[in-house]
Amino acid sequence: MTESVTRHTQPRQMPGTPCWASLLVQELARSQEFYHQLFGWEFYSGPRQPGPYVRALADGHEVAGLGEIVPGRRLNVAWLPYMASDDADATAGLIRERGGTVAVGPLDADNAGRMAIAADTAGAGFGVWQPAPQPESLSPATAEVPGAPVWYELITRESSAAGSFYPAVFGYEPTADGTGNGDGDSNVGNGRDYVTLHVNGEPVAGIHGVGQALPRDRGPYWKTYFAVTDTDETMRRVAELGGSVVHLPADTPHGRVATAADPEGAQFSVIAHI
Repeated sequence: MTESVTRHTQPRQMPGTPCWASLLVQELARSQEFYHQLFGWEFYSGPRQPGPYVRALADGHEVAGLGEIVPGRRLNVAWLPYMASDDADATAGLIRERGGTVAVGPLDADNAGRMAIAADTAGAGFGVWQPAPQPESLSPATAEVPGAPVWYELITRESSAAGSFYPAVFGYEPTADGTGNGDGDSNVGNGRDYVTLHVNGEPVAGIHGVGQALPRDRGPYWKTYFAVTDTDETMRRVAELGGSVVHLPADTPHGRVATAADPEGAQFSVIAHI
C-alpha cells in the first residue's frame, strides 16, 4: 500500500474501485457475534441473497456484509472483494473474454443492485457490483473508521497474468512499484513482485506475486485489510473470541499489520496506521 491509499476517500461507486467486502459463512449468528465483539460492528438485514444476509455498520457507516451459505452447498469460507461496475453484464462478458470465469450471475440483489461472482485466470475469486440508485443509503466508511476495509490485495504466484487481466476487465492503470502493506503472509514491500492498481490516478488495490510462498492447498486469493486502532490488542481479542492468529503483528512503513482467521477459518488482515 502506498501512503496515499491509507488516507484517500475514492468514491466507492467509481468503476473498478473495490466497493464492498462480503463473507458467506455456515453459521451467520456466530459470525455476527465474532465480528461484533472484534470490530464493534452492528448489523441490519438485506438485501436477501439465496440465504439470509446482513450488512455490517461501523460508526454508522456500511463496512461489509455477511451471508449464510444455503444448506447443502459447499463453498469456501473466505472474504470476497466486490469491484464496482456501471454494467455488471458487460463486465461479466469481459471477464469471460479475458479467460476468467463467472460462477454466479449476473443477477439482481433485490433492489440494491446487480451482482456477479467470478474468478480470474488463476482462480482467485472476486465479485462484481452494479449498484442501483439508493438516495437514502448509508454512506460508506472511510479509512479513519475502525473496522472499515481499507485495502484489498491479490496474493498470487506471479503478478504478470493478473496484472494484465484486471486492467483489461476494469480499466485499471497498473504500476509495478514493489510497495504494499505487507505481513508475514505476503512479504509485501520487499521490493519484489508487486503491482498497484489505480483508478483515475488513485491507488485502489494491489497484486502481489509471492512465488513458491503461495499455499498449494489454497491457491491465489484476495486479502482484505480492516482498520484497527491497536493491532496487538485486536489479535488478542481474536484468540479470545475463538479465532486464530495466522501471522503475528509486525511493523511496516504503513502501520502495524497482522493476519487472523475467524472461527470458521476465513482469513483477514488488520492494520493500525502510523
